[in-house]
Amino acid sequence: MEGDQDLRKILSKYREKLNEELNTPIEETRKEITSTEYIEFKKDFLPSEFSLYEKLCNLSEKVLKIKPDEKAANLIKESIDICHLNVTPTGTESFAILIPLIIIIFGSLLSFLAFKSFFFIGYFVLVGLILMVMFRKLPEFLANNWRLKASNQMVQCIFYIVTFMRHTSNLEGAIAFAAEHIAPPLSLDMKKVLWDVETEKYESVKESLDIYLETWRKWNIEFIESFHLIESSLYEPSEDRRLSLVDRALDVMLEGTYEKMLHYAHNLQSPIQTLHMLGVIMPLLGLVILPLIVSFMGGIKWYTIALIYNITLPITVYYMGKIILSKRPTGYGETDISQANPELMKYKNIIIRIGSLELRINPIFLSISIGIIFLIIGLLPVILPLVPGFVDPAPIGGFHFLDYHTSIATEGELVGKTVGPFGLGAAILSFFVTLAFGLSIGIYYNLKSKNLIDIRENTKKLENEFASALFQLGNRLGDGLPAEIAFGRVAEIMRDTASGNFFNIVSMNISKLGMSVKEAIFNNKSGAILYFPSNIIQSSMKVLLQSIKKGPVVAAQALVNVSRYIKEIHRVNERLKDLLADVISSMKSQLSFIAPAIAGVVVGITSMVTTILGTLGIQMRNMQAESGAGGAGNIVGMFGDGMPTYYFQIIVGIYVVEIIYILTILANGIENGSDTLNEQYLIGQNMLKSTLLYVFIAFIVTLLFNFVAGTIMTNLPAA
Repeated sequence: MEGDQDLRKILSKYREKLNEELNTPIEETRKEITSTEYIEFKKDFLPSEFSLYEKLCNLSEKVLKIKPDEKAANLIKESIDICHLNVTPTGTESFAILIPLIIIIFGSLLSFLAFKSFFFIGYFVLVGLILMVMFRKLPEFLANNWRLKASNQMVQCIFYIVTFMRHTSNLEGAIAFAAEHIAPPLSLDMKKVLWDVETEKYESVKESLDIYLETWRKWNIEFIESFHLIESSLYEPSEDRRLSLVDRALDVMLEGTYEKMLHYAHNLQSPIQTLHMLGVIMPLLGLVILPLIVSFMGGIKWYTIALIYNITLPITVYYMGKIILSKRPTGYGETDISQANPELMKYKNIIIRIGSLELRINPIFLSISIGIIFLIIGLLPVILPLVPGFVDPAPIGGFHFLDYHTSIATEGELVGKTVGPFGLGAAILSFFVTLAFGLSIGIYYNLKSKNLIDIRENTKKLENEFASALFQLGNRLGDGLPAEIAFGRVAEIMRDTASGNFFNIVSMNISKLGMSVKEAIFNNKSGAILYFPSNIIQSSMKVLLQSIKKGPVVAAQALVNVSRYIKEIHRVNERLKDLLADVISSMKSQLSFIAPAIAGVVVGITSMVTTILGTLGIQMRNMQAESGAGGAGNIVGMFGDGMPTYYFQIIVGIYVVEIIYILTILANGIENGSDTLNEQYLIGQNMLKSTLLYVFIAFIVTLLFNFVAGTIMTNLPAA
């Protein structure tokens, strides 16, 4: 390290001397990345669940130390390195055994003491065994998710490196330039490559990069090939040959991306159909026969069904969806613009402007308030009977409001107990529980992401036409115009467009405020980039500022090439969307209509069946009491109390909310890769629309079928 310090002092001395002689500041190629900076960066951008997982693994290793075999340990270590986790293979193996054991032991004890049910004991034992298998695969699962997020940024990474290498043949500077403009997690990987050189783990950037690229050999060979072409360009004596290799690197990345996505799209139909059948169609159709099962098998309770439908099935569907997503190849993905520009974080709040005062309210407070109000209304059928002196209102039109009655069971633990609520009023109030979850989640995500989505959409309009604008700017610079004048000319040509507005702001800052080109674009208070927060635009302008130092001809050529790169990326991205169009449209129809509609009809049918069976059971018991016939007792014993529509609808409603959430994540992941901002926006939109649609259909069908059931029971012969 002492030799490095001496070298830096010598470089600093000569840099100062050059500054004095040339009267031009020589900028550092990149900002030095120290160990502290890397660790802080890692701490800021690693998911919070990683730190929890790390703590649990390290704690499990101390409590129950279980070492995996050597082959498994090597695979786990590979996954750990990919995710930058501070754990050991022994820690992950200990966690995979210890936590499920705790769940089995405490879950079984709780089941025995609270429910005295062997079903729950068996359930917790089964869950624990399944978790042991899943937790052993967890490092690989996390690594696959990391690869999905990182691979989504690979096209942009190669784009930034190629853009930089075209005007400055410096691999270290190009990697730093890419790390600055792409989002985590790939930016973390790029910083790690440089950090390993700074800490003398490797002797050169090339060695550090080559070792890092080996981690992608099984999954993304075109990413490695592109980097090798870029490295080869460093050794080319011919400038034309060097530029040809650099350009070829981006072409290889784009061609490989399209080919992999083509195979992925073709192989996607079967897994998606399987997921749709297992996660949506079969569970919802299975609900139709549940009222009959519950009525004729008294041992099954509503919370048993809730355990299966609201916990087990959603976790299974989510896990299957994540497996499908983990196989998604590289794409061209969007990022959360608030990560690149922290000043935009304020738009995640509800902004109320009163004069010059700007009031910011976190949407979580509004969503929780709405959720609590709706939940209290929905729980009234359970709360009201606990109020002293409460009396269930008299039936209106033959329909009860709550309808708690004495169990019709002739044997078992329910004999003589009050059961319910079976009333139509309780069933209607149960919809408020579904609304409490669906609307609160939808409102939260919608308000949190809507402002940022609007900003990003405006920015994307600029990006879509920015290639043409850069080409125009490059031509003006090629004609010999200074950059200060060229911006104004292009703004005039492209007026009334997003690009024209951007260049006009730059031109106004230069002419009216006397700013330099750099200040006009990047000034913290009035720079044009503040109004168009895009990494592509920002990097293009930085390329312009770097290349313009070498003359207008070099700057013109650099902008023309950046323009070509942006067009190529946009063309491939549109082709990728076209490949996935059929699958995405099918999933969107499931989200927006099929799942809510089927669930709503199922709830209505169930309400009718429950009403008929419950009424028949009561009438049969009355007939037995009046006639004293022993044979009728056997018939009465066939009828249980059934499951109240109130509980059944809550189970189905919560399942619909969960399945909409999961399918939205899956649909967004397939179409856009790891795009958190768009995912949140879609969750907000789909949750609001689908929940309201489900409640509307279920409400109408429940009312209609209850009137049908009432008519049927009225026409039966009197007991």
